[in-house]
Amino acid sequence: MQTKIQLQVTPQTALNEQLLKEEAKVQLNLKDSDSFSVKVLKRSIDARNRSIKINITLLVALNELIDEEEIKFFYNNVSQAKKICHIIGAGPGGLFAALRCLELGIKPIIFERGKDVKARRRDLAAINKEHTVNPESNYCFGEGGAGTYSDGKLYTRSNKRGDVDKILKVLVFHGATRQILVDAHPHIGTNKLPQLIENIRETILAHGGEIYFNSKLIDLNIQHDKINFIKIKNETEEKEITIEKLILATGHSARDIYELLNSKQILMEAKPFAIGVRVEHPQELIDKIQYHCGSMNEVIEKREFLPPSSYSLVQQINGYGVYSFCMCPGGIIAPCATSQQEVVTNGWSPSKRNNPYANSGIVVGLELKDFESYKSVGPLAGLEFQKQMEKTAWAFGGKTQTAPAQRLEDFVNGKLSTSLPDCSYQPGLKSVNMQEVLGKLVGSVLKDGFKAFGGKMRGYLTNEAVIVGVESRTSTPVRIPRDKEKLNHPKLANLFPCGEGAGYAGGIMSAAMDGERCANACV
Repeated sequence: MQTKIQLQVTPQTALNEQLLKEEAKVQLNLKDSDSFSVKVLKRSIDARNRSIKINITLLVALNELIDEEEIKFFYNNVSQAKKICHIIGAGPGGLFAALRCLELGIKPIIFERGKDVKARRRDLAAINKEHTVNPESNYCFGEGGAGTYSDGKLYTRSNKRGDVDKILKVLVFHGATRQILVDAHPHIGTNKLPQLIENIRETILAHGGEIYFNSKLIDLNIQHDKINFIKIKNETEEKEITIEKLILATGHSARDIYELLNSKQILMEAKPFAIGVRVEHPQELIDKIQYHCGSMNEVIEKREFLPPSSYSLVQQINGYGVYSFCMCPGGIIAPCATSQQEVVTNGWSPSKRNNPYANSGIVVGLELKDFESYKSVGPLAGLEFQKQMEKTAWAFGGKTQTAPAQRLEDFVNGKLSTSLPDCSYQPGLKSVNMQEVLGKLVGSVLKDGFKAFGGKMRGYLTNEAVIVGVESRTSTPVRIPRDKEKLNHPKLANLFPCGEGAGYAGGIMSAAMDGERCANACV
């Protein structure tokens, strides 16, 4: 007989199977002579009080062992399939669309403007060390998309958009640890994601799908309310490809795609998005605050059984939402520009989250009225606003990938920092007045937001922390509309806008689920 129970235990107990069995025995009134086994199904941390607890859903099996669930997926060989779906982009939206195509007996053909996941590394190193941005291969473009080299968090609130559990199991099937099925906030880590992405690629290729790297969509032809053919440019040629179904899963940074669609007068719309900075604290300081420690010795004691702590903050300031975004405990601030004359920041963590810094985006949610000065470009108004702030950051940083920065308390008090703390951002920092980079609206709202956060987390508002600008790629500032049921563009029957780049996702999980939905719509 098997039964599920809920436990709230100490961090020490949560990591010890024998102690968990003792807790289960007490709750179920079992005898010492009873034989049973246990398995942790779900785990989350409750750090609201000084005495931190771990919430656990435990499966208890009396007089039997609990078998490890075998995770299997059946993918058809589609090498000779008559139905073909072309996919633009090999991020999570495109890759999971392709995997779902295999399940449905459809042949997926993916075109990715960037390089394969390993070849991307040289271009990432060039950004960090030489301040050289390859516009086709960077933190945003290339196999696996932006998520591959920016953390691998698997959080989502989009449970109604698809099967979250299935997406997690597909990731485990391709090499992710089973812990992502257990943890409340699962995380793979930038150091482990590349191999997983390679494994997904091999599944697609082994079952008759096709993937082409360094292959960029540069044009499309429309006839009778359908895309007739697309034009792809690779390293040696341009070629026209006849289209049956086209899933557009380009990610939130493919600005040239928005410009192409706009030039073809394909319906798009400006969309609200958020913009701000990365803030970085010593991880030990965040642990001290979040784990309610009176001293650093207590931090060390608690961290023996607890992971590096994270935080989630939100505040309304003068009608604008200010909130933390993509918080990375034990992480790194990364340079995520997609062209040379811009500075863009993001964050990531390795699987162990063992770097000495904690960073998070702190951003202001903007509305369409805030882009009014760019209304002449129509649906690209927010995009132009975003571009200008990134270019301003580049200019203030010295016209390299050096990022403009300021100590946190100095920023709030309007004081130029005479020095900057050590920081994980490898291209380096330059001390500036960040108010001038961010502009009056975003800068003033952020200042008040940080003041409020200092009240919520005592010790957060400190000059030990540094803000680094700008955090501007939280989501796309453009939405490509689609039918709510059929998922195709309302004016183009065979175009399926997908994932973050189309405005329908906000991370690996939601993009993956949207990719599956778009593949289902192509049947």
